[in-house]
Amino acid sequence: MRTKLHIFKTVAYHLSFTKAAEELFISQPAVSKAIRNLEDDYKTTFFLRHRSSIELTDNGKGFLVYVNRILDIFSEVENQFLNVKEALPKDITFGASTTLANYILPKIIAKFRLQYPETTFKIKSGNSDDIEALLLNQQLDFAITEGKESNRKLQFKPFIKDEIVLVTNAKNTAFKNGVINRETLQQLPIIERESGSGTRNIMYEFLNKNGVTTLNTVVTLSSTEAIKNYLYYSDSYALLSINAVDEDLKNNKLRIIDISDLTMERWFHFVCRTGYQSKVMDTLEKFIRNNYS
Repeated sequence: MRTKLHIFKTVAYHLSFTKAAEELFISQPAVSKAIRNLEDDYKTTFFLRHRSSIELTDNGKGFLVYVNRILDIFSEVENQFLNVKEALPKDITFGASTTLANYILPKIIAKFRLQYPETTFKIKSGNSDDIEALLLNQQLDFAITEGKESNRKLQFKPFIKDEIVLVTNAKNTAFKNGVINRETLQQLPIIERESGSGTRNIMYEFLNKNGVTTLNTVVTLSSTEAIKNYLYYSDSYALLSINAVDEDLKNNKLRIIDISDLTMERWFHFVCRTGYQSKVMDTLEKFIRNNYS
């Protein structure tokens, strides 16, 4: 039954038998059969099938509420009665905002798998708004994000402090002393992340509080890697996490320009739905904290 409910939840999320099959690594006929069996068991129709799409019926929407509750109870039972090692499932899925997924977590997860080689990971990355939406929709149980504590339905626990710094091409000869003021910052050609990015949101909130009301944004890109690759070939500037540019600074590809009297800091947080408890989450959180350097 638990497998059928998990299949139902995945189909309901994607509203696609094909995408659910891809995510679950099973055949599309197996997904369709599981849904038909559930509908037969409960003598109702959960999905309306159209030629090229499906949608939840009212009964399907109501059933999804119960499915989420039942699957949460399954998790609680396992967490309560399995020891730490046994509590680690074969597959662990969690979310991470882009900066964390790209620059901080890979080496930590690699260390984890040296200790628990039988455990595989699926890390769903995206901007902080997207990850928090997945948590609220119960598509993820826990995550690490760069956003701030902004939703009472989510529980935030500080992980590490990060600094957002102004960087440019190392060959850019402007500002040889490496320092500018706030007025100059507003005149520079800036490359920035898309709306919804945790880095961007925190950056603008901090700057507005400190009298910097506008930036001269010339290009908006969807990832930090894209921004860095742009900077390698231009004399533009970007405000990025120090964790994201560490290797670029060491390899003399980018350099930092200090902004006088401004230090832009933020916290990365472990995030889950308020009240959610999981030994898997606790074990992974402890390991990440102990192995961050």
